[in-house]
Amino acid sequence: MEQRHLGRTGLRVSRLGLGTLTWGRDTGEHEAAEQLKTFWDAGGTLVDTADVYADGGAEYLLGRLLEDLVPRRDLVIATKAGSVLDPDRRVDCSRGHLLAALDASLDRLGTDHVDVWQLHAHDPATPVEETLQAVDLAVTSGRARYAGVVGFSGWQLARAATWQLAAPGVRTRLASTQMEYSLLQRGIEREVLPAALELGIGVLPSSPLGRGVLTGKYRRATPADSRGASEHLAPFVAPYLDDAAGRIVDAVRTAADGLAVTPLQVALAWVRDRPGVVAPLVGARTAQQLTAALSVEGLSLPDEIRRALDDVSAPVHRYPDQDWSTL
Repeated sequence: MEQRHLGRTGLRVSRLGLGTLTWGRDTGEHEAAEQLKTFWDAGGTLVDTADVYADGGAEYLLGRLLEDLVPRRDLVIATKAGSVLDPDRRVDCSRGHLLAALDASLDRLGTDHVDVWQLHAHDPATPVEETLQAVDLAVTSGRARYAGVVGFSGWQLARAATWQLAAPGVRTRLASTQMEYSLLQRGIEREVLPAALELGIGVLPSSPLGRGVLTGKYRRATPADSRGASEHLAPFVAPYLDDAAGRIVDAVRTAADGLAVTPLQVALAWVRDRPGVVAPLVGARTAQQLTAALSVEGLSLPDEIRRALDDVSAPVHRYPDQDWSTL
């Protein structure tokens, strides 16, 4: 699999990443092992997890597989800290919480470092300099090699990144930002993506298949074994089952028919090759689904198809994103 630099750093990662959101909850050890082995055999390196996935179960499961299945040195492990599991979905990016969370992650993963340590959310209650000092301490202590953020808005990303760049060689530059990005969700093109491109930060798209909707499997009905039929994931899929999304899904299916490939391959190739994107993160339910996603490696969309998909999925950006004098 082709490798790409993560932002303006020396770290190289596979241009598709493996997500582990369901590991330890919906995905058991046997299925997770099959996915990881399939991913590694295909040349994949970037594996993304978080300390709150399955309340730590995803990290623990990944750590067990690293012992026996795949060499630790062959993977780029990215995890997150800052989210707190409670009824209010609280965020805590204080220095104390972050560093304690990192130590707990390392213990569950069974490793002495993570390759990319990500702030899971912006914490308005903690000074940004305190949060970022925890990042610097993690890197200087060797417990993390690189740092990134998740879910930061454009101004939040720019503020954090420029704070780090203000003291080169002393503070750790941000390597990545993880955001939802697909043909069904292009909101990051408004502010986040321009900031990332300007500041040399690599984009890691989550839900690159529109929460599974872009595969076309929901076009007529909801499959019984899909996330859309799951009690706890159905609300996650529902926002992309409207008529506007349906028109985009139909366009993807038309493109796929013309290229003799699958809608999954078209949708994934589109987001993978967008400016600023380093590696879409694919969260598969089965190894068979992951294999289907990995098959996109040999596909590059023709310019005319890419432009057609750009047009049909174009988000509405008005003031102040376009020249006010034309409004």
